[in-house]
Amino acid sequence: MSIIAFYESILQYEFLQRALLTSVLVGIVCGVIGCFIILRGMSLMGDAISHAVLPGVAISYMLGINIFYGAVVTGLLTAIAIGYISQNSRIKDDTSIGIMFTAAFAVGIIVITFLQSSTDLYHILFGNVLAVPTSEMWMTLIVTVIVLLSVYLFFKELLVTTFDPTMSAAYGLPNKIIHYLLMALLTMATVASLQTVGIVLVVAMLITPAATAYLLTNHLGIMVFLAAGFGVVASIIGLYFSFSYNLASGPTIVVVASTFFAMAFFLSPKQGLLWRSLRARKNRALVTQSNG
Repeated sequence: MSIIAFYESILQYEFLQRALLTSVLVGIVCGVIGCFIILRGMSLMGDAISHAVLPGVAISYMLGINIFYGAVVTGLLTAIAIGYISQNSRIKDDTSIGIMFTAAFAVGIIVITFLQSSTDLYHILFGNVLAVPTSEMWMTLIVTVIVLLSVYLFFKELLVTTFDPTMSAAYGLPNKIIHYLLMALLTMATVASLQTVGIVLVVAMLITPAATAYLLTNHLGIMVFLAAGFGVVASIIGLYFSFSYNLASGPTIVVVASTFFAMAFFLSPKQGLLWRSLRARKNRALVTQSNG
């Protein structure tokens, strides 16, 4: 399908309009939150939260209520449990994360077996943005507004606690409260992404656009905008290929985002592997020439 035909389809089909708007919102919210996640070295926590929401999603689905409520509750409980275990035992953060998210994910799988529907399980795990209902689209919009507003209001606090938690504590900033605020925002971003990329792939949208932006700039503000931009473009292009070639939406969007990362990894002016190798070769040539 050509781009023009895809554009005409968007104008014609309401479900495609919902899918496009939801994909764009997910690209924005995941890109923004992902910046703080990777800078804090908490990529594994993003993976944990994305899996930990599964029991809440399954229970909400069985009870016939909005999956947002159950997912947020189980996600926050898991984040609190991870912190409690690591702070009150010899177990380190990465170990407690591994214990809690696998336990929560296993419970979610057990609950899902009672649903007796492999299709529902597939959509929960891998997403189906083309089937996003209007209620989920509005929920994603609300979550995006809440996350962006929170990041804007507490940007300085998030900045200081991310790069120098010792100094932030000396200034009297509540590091733990800010940490759990970030966990709450991460949980909401994860839930907002369920219909688009699913539980299994949401961590890719949280990490990959932010990591791509990280290779291109050293300024957090610019990184946030770049990550959101990469997330949006990856979502739009992924949706185009998903709709045009009848591909799974979540994996397609993630593949596009990963392609952007690969391009930045090799071609970034400062951090790109290609330019670094060329500079190293040039420096070796200069050294050889000066020695000669």
